[in-house]
Amino acid sequence: MSDAPQHLEQHPADTDWHHWAPIGQTLDASRVPGSGPAPSIAAFELLPLEQMLVPEKPRSGELEPSECHHCRPSPFTIWQDDEWRVSGGMQGASGLPFIGAISPRRHVKLEDAPIEVLAGLGPVLQRVSEAAKAIPAVARCHFSRWNDGSAHLHLWAYARPAGMMQGRGAILPYWEQCMPAMPDEMMQRYLRIVAEALAAAGGEAFPYA
Repeated sequence: MSDAPQHLEQHPADTDWHHWAPIGQTLDASRVPGSGPAPSIAAFELLPLEQMLVPEKPRSGELEPSECHHCRPSPFTIWQDDEWRVSGGMQGASGLPFIGAISPRRHVKLEDAPIEVLAGLGPVLQRVSEAAKAIPAVARCHFSRWNDGSAHLHLWAYARPAGMMQGRGAILPYWEQCMPAMPDEMMQRYLRIVAEALAAAGGEAFPYA
């Protein structure tokens, strides 16, 4: 039996992000590849299963590590220490309060990462989760790993807005593709909140700003 209160008194979330969010609107899902209507309104329509061709094309940095964008200094780096880097705002303003990429500064894949990198992954995920939740609009931080675009270990952090029950679980990245972009000033303020929260426990915020 759930320990959650049975008669929880709820009210609309009250932050600047929630005041901006297009509550009650049906969102445009045209940016979701092969999508139908907006998430949780109707099922997505899958495209026909395509022929599967091998060998697959090399990922970024797979044949030539010097071309790996995760290894190069970037103005999108919001925090780093000797071993890890967190980036944000790479694709412009998002509809979610925070989206970030987490990667080791060494050019390694999950399959060949040394034990000290793997041991450091848990603590940095914990720090990013807590830093994202420092944004007043955020309830949870989701993490995803696909690694189909780059041969460099990296994970994505998605901040789920407080009260957004439609965004629980794996559907949140689809909602992100449907949400309009928040104002750039809001995104920059939220990136600073995350960066400064991370730097409070070590490392440097905005090292290439």
